Amino acid sequence: MASDSRLRAVVPRRPRTTTALTSAAVLLAALLTGCGDGDLRATGTSARFTAQTLDWRACPAPSEAEGGGSAPSPLPNGATWECATMKAPLDWSRPQGPTVDIALIRARASGPASRRIGSLVFNFGGPGGSGVTALPAFAQDYATLRTRYDLVSFDPRGVGRSAPVKCLDDAQLDTFFQQDATPDDSTERAQLVARTRKFNTACEANSGKLLPNVRTTDAARDMDLMRRLLGDAKLHYFGISYGTELGGVYAHLFPQHVGRAVFDGVVDPTQDPEQSALGQAKGFQLALDNFAEDCVSKPEGCPIGDTPQDVKDRIAQLLHNLDKKPIPGISPRRLTETAATNGIAQSLYSKDFWEYLTEGLEQAYDGDGRVLMVLSDAMNGRNPNGGYSNITAANVAINCADQKPRYTVADVQRALPRFRAASPLFGDFLAWGMISCTDWAVPGAAYHPDVSAPGSAPILVVGNTGDPATPYGGARRMAQALGKGVAVELTYKGQGHGAYDSKNKCVQNTVNAYLLDGKVPRSGGVCT
Repeated sequence: MASDSRLRAVVPRRPRTTTALTSAAVLLAALLTGCGDGDLRATGTSARFTAQTLDWRACPAPSEAEGGGSAPSPLPNGATWECATMKAPLDWSRPQGPTVDIALIRARASGPASRRIGSLVFNFGGPGGSGVTALPAFAQDYATLRTRYDLVSFDPRGVGRSAPVKCLDDAQLDTFFQQDATPDDSTERAQLVARTRKFNTACEANSGKLLPNVRTTDAARDMDLMRRLLGDAKLHYFGISYGTELGGVYAHLFPQHVGRAVFDGVVDPTQDPEQSALGQAKGFQLALDNFAEDCVSKPEGCPIGDTPQDVKDRIAQLLHNLDKKPIPGISPRRLTETAATNGIAQSLYSKDFWEYLTEGLEQAYDGDGRVLMVLSDAMNGRNPNGGYSNITAANVAINCADQKPRYTVADVQRALPRFRAASPLFGDFLAWGMISCTDWAVPGAAYHPDVSAPGSAPILVVGNTGDPATPYGGARRMAQALGKGVAVELTYKGQGHGAYDSKNKCVQNTVNAYLLDGKVPRSGGVCT
């Protein structure tokens, strides 16, 4: 995708499911015609940005656009999180023009200063996810890496505290996410097109000046400025899901600045949006198949079906029934077919959440949609107080700025048979999500991003055979697209989105040895 999960009425993204359930909130491209570093130097405006000093201070509570909540708690050793703001050109082709503020967060390295390598910059996915809120939530997963790196993340432009894209308000989003995203007739198709147009028109009305400047190439240029201000000669980077696409675009633009880099949960950079959505349909269907087989294999039995096919048939019947008559969810909202599908997809991101999917389905069969709605809310960035982060708005804006195709209802109808064959459950959702950029205010940049990076340092590309959101084949194609001698491939035979946070010791040891000690593994290794 230029992204991760199209399983919404809008466009894809990658929620981080481990925090989503408990908080009900998501913590979850062609080169622009413009200036590179050399062009900045030629204009004499480089010092306007490279001479700035990052003023690190105690982090505030997350903004509403970041999802709200409390300021990040101190780290286990008592160290505090630090936040800063970096100024970058709003339009990188006009560095003398207006600026945009980019929000950053860091945790200083825990080990001796003499062993510190530099900063390790994270992007956890999306597009549209706040790195300022995600890094504290998942920092413990990367505690070993913190022994030699400052852990750093950021809200990319258009996201969270970095000039957030604004579209609909909270009440309008509640309505938006309740509506039918899988139309069955011409009336429902017209309604879907109309609400997509309403959403996109609101984005233009509220954020029109920002929309041309939130492409992945813009974020990559921001990262190179960030590298310089952090004091690093090379960018050491850990990209997850969409973060792998951002990392690939960075490597294409700045191959000489790539340090030690890991791509995990890898986006296929060779596909256009339709191909990507079809690949996701297959990926989520595979995850659903694996969930159903796991459920019926348990000694205590499966409460939601007697055989894998029975589990899937009952889920399909539930969705069919919800399309006709929603059930009570989180009052006053009701669980619709759209919300239930979102909730199912949310829990397929990680095997750790299969038990919650089982519980949610069991309750839904008894007329109680609350668990599936909590999961759906997490997918959409809604917190328990009814406020939404701006992840949906940012996701749409970044994807539509990146992606050239503008699909029509006729395009979707033509593609539906292939999508339904790929996934009886998710096919319609993913196919209709293709119209998300219809009537968008600015043109898309390309059919797919350019990630060719001749001359780059080795990049460790980690693919997961059971990944629903970024199917395994994308890792191989990313490796090929980076170019000969750049990618080092590692396969994890597991479940869930990504590999490092699966806690698999083989994966973690391989990644840690590269990032901490510079030990490049042999390409083609397999972890089970």
